[in-house]
Amino acid sequence: MATVALGTGALGLGAGAIAPVAQANATVVAQAAPAEVQRVLSELETAASDRNLDAVMAFYSESFSSDTGFDYGQLRQTLETLWQQYPDITYDIELLSWQANGPDRYSLETRTTVTGTQTRPDRTLTLTADITSRQQLEAGQITSQEVLSETSRLVTGTNPPTLQVQLPTTLTPGQTYSFDTIVVEPLEGRSLMGVAVEEGVTATDFFEPRPVVFDLLSSGGLYKVGTAPAEPDSRWVSTVVIREDGMVVETRRVRVE
Repeated sequence: MATVALGTGALGLGAGAIAPVAQANATVVAQAAPAEVQRVLSELETAASDRNLDAVMAFYSESFSSDTGFDYGQLRQTLETLWQQYPDITYDIELLSWQANGPDRYSLETRTTVTGTQTRPDRTLTLTADITSRQQLEAGQITSQEVLSETSRLVTGTNPPTLQVQLPTTLTPGQTYSFDTIVVEPLEGRSLMGVAVEEGVTATDFFEPRPVVFDLLSSGGLYKVGTAPAEPDSRWVSTVVIREDGMVVETRRVRVE
């Protein structure tokens, strides 16, 4: 076994910190949306990809709230830290659906894809994330956000393992569930190490490092059984697999409702 410290920035990348979903008619939906909605999402996407923090935060109400506990100040701090770690990060926002709730008030559902790289002295980390979320937009500002689904993947190495992950997206309180990760490539005598980690989705410890113990995997994957919390919640469930030629960290959000 091996022990390392990984932060939530690796395990629960939380790229949904800014995720302002995809279907065949997404383009039609966007074209039919009010001009104000199209403007906000277009300018937000540009500002985020430019890492212009002041411009991004101008699209959020100072009373902003989210299902993960982020308020306006925590969102700003988290984005600043994330962009320092991934200085070339880019965002693509698709509008999936919208509904008018009154003058200058809309409910939106979007899909945001995120890509970026982080260069360290000993390795380069590549981040990809896919987030579906629901926002409330009032007078051109996002007042609240709920993440509906989230998958992020962090890879490094010359030939990182290819994973197939089987995990429910929603659970009922107290439900028992299986979490299976299969490495697609044959082992061919190579060693695998891995671990499965479950964490709360909170703003408080977003980048807090945690010690992780890796086990030597005797088969081509990880097979775990977990139990959902007794109360409604959201959890980050991550699988980490290491091979001599690369590492993959795949994180998915599970909603308990």
